[in-house]
Amino acid sequence: MFTTEQKKYMQRALELAKKGEGFVSPNPLVGAVVVKDGVIVGEGYHTKYGEAHAEPQALEEAGRSATGADLYVNLEPCSHYGNTPPCSLKLINSGISRVFVANQDPNPVVDGSGIEMLKARGIKVETGLLEEEGEKLNEAFFLAQREGRAFINLKSAQTLDGYLAAPGGDARWITGPEARSYGHGLRHRLDAVMVGIGTVLADNPRLTVRDYPGEKSQPARVVLDPQLRFPLETRMLKEQEAGEIFIFIGETEEILNSEEINNSEEKELKLQKLEEWKDVSLIELPLDERGYFNPVAVTKILAGLDLFSILLEGGSQINYSFQRAGLIDKYYFFLAPRLMSGSDGVPVFQGPAPGKISRIQNLKIEERKLLGEDLLLVAYPGNEEEKS
Repeated sequence: MFTTEQKKYMQRALELAKKGEGFVSPNPLVGAVVVKDGVIVGEGYHTKYGEAHAEPQALEEAGRSATGADLYVNLEPCSHYGNTPPCSLKLINSGISRVFVANQDPNPVVDGSGIEMLKARGIKVETGLLEEEGEKLNEAFFLAQREGRAFINLKSAQTLDGYLAAPGGDARWITGPEARSYGHGLRHRLDAVMVGIGTVLADNPRLTVRDYPGEKSQPARVVLDPQLRFPLETRMLKEQEAGEIFIFIGETEEILNSEEINNSEEKELKLQKLEEWKDVSLIELPLDERGYFNPVAVTKILAGLDLFSILLEGGSQINYSFQRAGLIDKYYFFLAPRLMSGSDGVPVFQGPAPGKISRIQNLKIEERKLLGEDLLLVAYPGNEEEKS
């Protein structure tokens, strides 16, 4: 259906779009290429949220050469006024004769209207060029628009026998510097890092991007803390120029009346101080009979906060609850050539396992990569029919 040349130009648009990683969310990644007589005459990509979109940048570079040219863009041009005017209107006024689109925009305020606007003004539109690649590029944005929940990426730095930490919680460092640097790159590209309160108490993490070259985007930091055990002396509160902190807690009345809480006055004071703290938001959510949050509710709240892509960094009980709920959309396993050689370390997942091999989760390996001495496996959940 599409020629090799047309695929080449769309591939270039996808490459340009990736340059916006970490800076454009909650907008999607978009790149655009203008081609005239087999020559690229204009390129652009969405560089930062609130700034110009890809198409106007490419058209500006093309100048008068845009008249009668083709434009390749990985996502349907917008048709509404937001922080910038509609890209579809700019295309109509530019003299572009044909537009190639990888994916229709699932955002309800667009959802085909941009394509229809172009067609109504006599511009030929071809859709579905490198559609699968475009879908993968904006997988978190698409999921948030279609299902109203955040896309969960599980990151696990582990021994070959499946442990995150020694029995006492020591986890520094299982993997080497190359793997840790890659993990900081993930933090830069995604919207938020999420951990359980156990990880905060054990590791006192900062959850920031440090080991990453060039301009950094600091993710929001999400902590699941049912009983409000979050310490006021944590490094997260002292970190300068870091992302916002969102702490999920049980309903206030339930926390203060819990049998696990010995000093309700102390908890009330902590609530007050955290509510007054700059860049800290407390989110109350009912607990189930086990004292846990509903993972689905967490993902929907995160999407409502425009946090579409989440890096889940543990611990093992949080990993288990999201995996069992079918909410882990992508896996990043960092495998160190090391063995715990015991049964009492901290596992990647902690909870009852299925009784039969036929019921365990199948994964589809997307990428294998050596990072120093460590092996990175990137995987997606497998389909049911792939189970043997």
